Amino acid sequence: MKTKTLKKQDSMDLEPFYQAMEDDPSLLEEAFETLLEMVNSEPGSAKKLALLIKEDFHDLYKEIAELCKPDQDKGNTPSCCGGL
Repeated sequence: MKTKTLKKQDSMDLEPFYQAMEDDPSLLEEAFETLLEMVNSEPGSAKKLALLIKEDFHDLYKEIAELCKPDQDKGNTPSCCGGL
């Protein structure tokens, strides 16, 4: 019974789903947030996703790394003193 269900899922046409996400950015954002919540709730999944992004989606990885870089202009000033 499970095999039939899996085969049916494999043969599903996901193109309308993908097209809907392209047409409505809020659907894409919602799908991505759902995925991140699923990954966050499973121990070890976050590391697997991070490795997948690093290895297979290098442009996304570079953007994330860029966002995580400390600003050079702020120096060592604590955030309470204007170093936001």
